[in-house]
Amino acid sequence: MPQRGRPRGFDREEALRRAMEVFWTQGYDNASLADLTRAMGINAPSLYATFGSKEALFHEAVALYVQTEGSGIWEQVETAPTARAAIAHVLHATAEAFTRGDTSRGCMIVLAAPQMQGANAQVCDALKAHRQANGCLLERRLKRAVEEGELPASTDCRALASYFVTLQHGMSIQARDGASRETLLSIADCAMASWNALTS
Repeated sequence: MPQRGRPRGFDREEALRRAMEVFWTQGYDNASLADLTRAMGINAPSLYATFGSKEALFHEAVALYVQTEGSGIWEQVETAPTARAAIAHVLHATAEAFTRGDTSRGCMIVLAAPQMQGANAQVCDALKAHRQANGCLLERRLKRAVEEGELPASTDCRALASYFVTLQHGMSIQARDGASRETLLSIADCAMASWNALTS
């Protein structure tokens, strides 16, 4: 009977969740191997044996964030009855998601990015792809609104989508700086109050 490998001495999912917290709080650049192994409760050889590298660990942490803490923001864009309702949901869900827990932390996809590409080009590109996908999702929904007559044919859907994505990124920075849920909801309400002016 073949001998089984040595059982792993830690919970992989819990270790990944703790790594996500470190990357989310400190960013990719500032999250050292010592920070990660300390938080995960493992040593460096175990980290490399299980996850492959810091970069591979980060990609898994981002995927976990998208499935958990970052969920609920973009899922209703295509199913909302109107483009206005879709964007209102994105902004209000953003305010809720970015202020969960004891402290406001903002969006990991926005805030954890390396400061410079260089050796971290793949990390930068992956996060950029996540952000661009959200912008494309909004742009498609706005184009559909034009086709359905909700918005005028003259609407610049790309610019409008970029505006709301930029606003959402700004809400992330506000949250990281300690803005309350009420403050972020007020920002969302101000943005939606300008809807008619932006789409007329």
